[in-house]
Amino acid sequence: MGKTRLEAFSDGVLAIIITIMVLEIKVPHEPTPEALLALLPVFLSYLLSFVYVGIYWNNHHHMLHTCERVTGPILWANLHLLFWLSLLPWATGWMGENHFAALPTAVYGVVLLVAALAYYVLQQTIVASQGPHSLLRLAIGRDLKGKASPVLYLCGVALTCVKPPLGQLMYVLVALMWLVPDRRIERAAGRADAG
Repeated sequence: MGKTRLEAFSDGVLAIIITIMVLEIKVPHEPTPEALLALLPVFLSYLLSFVYVGIYWNNHHHMLHTCERVTGPILWANLHLLFWLSLLPWATGWMGENHFAALPTAVYGVVLLVAALAYYVLQQTIVASQGPHSLLRLAIGRDLKGKASPVLYLCGVALTCVKPPLGQLMYVLVALMWLVPDRRIERAAGRADAG
């Protein structure tokens, strides 16, 4: 199977996730600054989640670019990732509506954690199907950011139970770590084309 259908399906799901998240931001009932201020936690949680979906979309695109063929296990690993990402609107809404309370913030971190683990599973499934000398295997190298992210999410969840702002800070730090698009795949593809 070609990768075009997988990319199109994944892009569509991610677009729907963003749409659902923005629909959770309710229109204020009063035309006052106070009414807008009351929506600030909801907007900030949406902003963080929007950045995360953008990061996943960008890196997912680059990762699928390395695929020569799509196998059944890749399809299932991709669905596994999309499942966890589809919970992001729910976790985002719960966290924002409850003004970053400890439990919703911890659950948000758990959703981020399992999405990161699902991304890793998809990445490893692609490497396994394409071979040990695949472009993706060469591009990811030691994958320090990929390995650090779940650890930082776990720290964020644990810190949230003690002091929620510290957990939230961890989630923001991971997003900032990935905000600059990961160029490893682009560089590896450039080297492969030149060689």
